[in-house]
Parts: sequence; C-alpha cells; structure tokens
Amino acid sequence: MKIRKLQAGASMVEILVTLVIIAFGLLGMAGLQMRLQVSEVESYQRSQALLLLNDMASRLATNRNAAGSYVTGTTYGSGMTCPTATTTQAQRDLKEWCQNLQGASETSNAGATKQGAMVGGRGCVEVKDDDYFITVAWQGMTGISAPPSSVTCGANLYDGGNCVNDMCRRFVTTIVRIATL
Repeated sequence: MKIRKLQAGASMVEILVTLVIIAFGLLGMAGLQMRLQVSEVESYQRSQALLLLNDMASRLATNRNAAGSYVTGTTYGSGMTCPTATTTQAQRDLKEWCQNLQGASETSNAGATKQGAMVGGRGCVEVKDDDYFITVAWQGMTGISAPPSSVTCGANLYDGGNCVNDMCRRFVTTIVRIATL
C-alpha cells in the first residue's frame, strides 16, 4: 500500500501567479484613477467655460442697444492684456469678461497668480448675419479631434506638447439674436 503525502501549503508557483494577478489589477486601478482625474479636470473646465459664455451672452442681451460694441475683433483672455477703458457699459463688460477668462475670480495665496478659470481660456464675440456668436475656447488635457474650421476663436493657439493641429482646443459657443424693433 502506498502512502500519499498530503499537500501542506501553497506552492511557490501559485503564490507568484497570485502576485502577478494582483499587480495587474493594481496597475489597472491606478490607470483608471488617472483617467478619472483627467475627466474631472475636463469637466471642471467645461463648466467654467459655460458659465463665462452665459455671462457674456447675458451682458450682451442686457445691453442690446450697444450690442455692436461687444464685437471683439480679437481674442480676449489668456496671453493678452485686458482692456482698461471703462467709459461705456460694453467696455466695462469686456474688461471684466477678459479678466474672468484669465481666472481673476480665484488667485493663489499671494494673489499674484490667477487660477480660477480654464487653462488658456480665451473668448471672442463675432457678428455674422445680424447674429452675435459668443465663443469660449480653452486648452484640453488630451487630444481628441480638431474643431470645425468655422470656429475661429483660439484657432492654432493650443498646439504644443502632445497636441498638434488644434487637437486639444475645446470650445463652447452660443448665438445671441438681437431683434430689430
């Protein structure tokens, strides 16, 4: 009669396989956490852009008699000096909007660094066929697809690093129609 030895513990191969499975699972969780943080930043930036977009649309609609004064002709916000003129309501609105696009609503502890808006936030007000197009553009965290060529606000200002051909430019736009009475 043969006497069999009973297995007394886990073999070294079983322990190594378990460690490999756990390591892959932890790497997957770390990658998921990193992707969630990027998505959270993208979501925050989009909500900030929508707030600034609605702010300017409301300002323009409220001051409809001087709506033509809101047409920027240039890009406002990041990388520029905001206008200083405050003679008219439109000038005050554009100055405040420019500062908000730069992040003036929140500053660092020392108060020198503006950080309350989107990365590279820029805004434009254009008029086409008696409609006012308000656009807010910003730097996305990863490349996706370039916006249509009809959206010119911030075009070619977001290339660099891992982004080329405006692949990281994000934008939101709205139309404000002023009735002729």
